[in-house]
Amino acid sequence: MRHLKKGKKFHRLSGQRRSFLRNLANDLVRTGGMETTEIRAKAIRPIVEKLVTMAKKQNLASRRILLARTQNSVVAEKLYGDLAKRYAERRGGYLRIIKLSKSKKRDGSRLAKIEFV
Repeated sequence: MRHLKKGKKFHRLSGQRRSFLRNLANDLVRTGGMETTEIRAKAIRPIVEKLVTMAKKQNLASRRILLARTQNSVVAEKLYGDLAKRYAERRGGYLRIIKLSKSKKRDGSRLAKIEFV
C-alpha cells in the first residue's frame, strides 16, 4: 500500500529530486511556459502554484521565502513583481496543462505543455 507516499521519485535521490523539481519550476517561471513530459508537468504544477500564492502576499517574509525556495533572485523577483500582480484577483489555478499528441522518441513518454493562464 502507498499510504503517505506523495509524489513521484523520478529515479533520483531526495536531494537530486528536490533540485530537479526546483530547476523545472524556475524554468517554467522564467519562460512562462514549457513543453515537458506529462508526469513532470503534473509534479511541478503544485510547486509553482504555491510560489505564486506566496508571492501574492506582498510582504518581506514572503519575498524571503521565495528567495529561499527558488534560490534564484531573477525568478523570485519575477514571481514577486510580475506574476503576483497579474494574478492578484485570481484565487488559484494559475497554470494550465495541455496534453500533446506526441511522445518522446527515446522512451515513449507522453508530452504536455504547461503554461500560465
